[in-house]
Amino acid sequence: MNAKTSCNVAVVGATGAVGETMLKVLAERKFPIGKLHLLASERSAGEKIEFEGQTLVVEDLAKFDPRGVDIALFSAGGSVSKEYAPKFAAAGAVVIDNSSAFRYQDDVPLVVSEVNPDALKNRPLGIVANPNCSTMQLMVALAPIHRKAKLERINIATYQSVSGTGKRAMEELGRQTAALLSFQQAEPEIYPVQIAFNVIPHGGDFTDNGYTTEEMKLVWETRKILGDDSIGVNATVVRVPVFYGHSEAVHIETRDKLSAVEARALLEKAPGLVVVDEAKGGGYPTPVTHASGEDPVFVGRIRDDISHPRGLSLWVVADNIRKGAATNAVQLAELVWNER
Repeated sequence: MNAKTSCNVAVVGATGAVGETMLKVLAERKFPIGKLHLLASERSAGEKIEFEGQTLVVEDLAKFDPRGVDIALFSAGGSVSKEYAPKFAAAGAVVIDNSSAFRYQDDVPLVVSEVNPDALKNRPLGIVANPNCSTMQLMVALAPIHRKAKLERINIATYQSVSGTGKRAMEELGRQTAALLSFQQAEPEIYPVQIAFNVIPHGGDFTDNGYTTEEMKLVWETRKILGDDSIGVNATVVRVPVFYGHSEAVHIETRDKLSAVEARALLEKAPGLVVVDEAKGGGYPTPVTHASGEDPVFVGRIRDDISHPRGLSLWVVADNIRKGAATNAVQLAELVWNER
């Protein structure tokens, strides 16, 4: 039994959008931090960040010695994770990685805290993967239904905010919006076409089957998290001019009949979920009115699919930077720390 009462934490990618939110969530949830290391690239090293009344200096990841770190929260991209996560794990840290670098490895658990927390315990490499933000909120909503009636097929269209692409994408949306409202040209830099006042049916890179990597993540990760490779998943990823919060129009077919009334009752009891489902104007969740800045996943528009005898339709919304990334990572860190 580990008698330590405080945990030495490293946040890798501390100056990014997710890293900043990880720090906020660590403070909000009163995670028992002993020593906190803020790490980033050489370019960001030397920056100062306020945390819990202290001024901390960002350190250069490439020069950092990971010995003594108990938990490392990584959110600096796949190439950084591939290079440095094994080094932190070899030095004794449990790495919770927010990139796609390790998600599809059999020896790395892919964990949503409310859905499959037991998977966390089997981490032979000392690395745990955080799912993609879109998969994350989908799993919180669909896992209770899968346990009750077994998912046969999921047909999903996502409406993903620009914060999922990073700080520069948020700046691009703001810059383009201001330019267009001033009757000036909106030049795309981060996205292939204008994002302001537009929707873009494209996320990630295109693959040989015509789907994109963001769409295929929903296929692979759903099956791994729920432990069922027979689930059919058909996804279309759309980027929308929203700063924070992903939305999903979800149409499912179950093996056993489950009515909308029964599904609503299940979801109302599920951890991490808030049901907002009234058949009236505003009786449904949106990124701005419900999800932005919040941790729960919000579900509404729950209804029987009139085109299929075992079909259900629902609308799922969550803050992609919080529950979709930072909050789940901290929740996993809590589970790891509570094992001692």
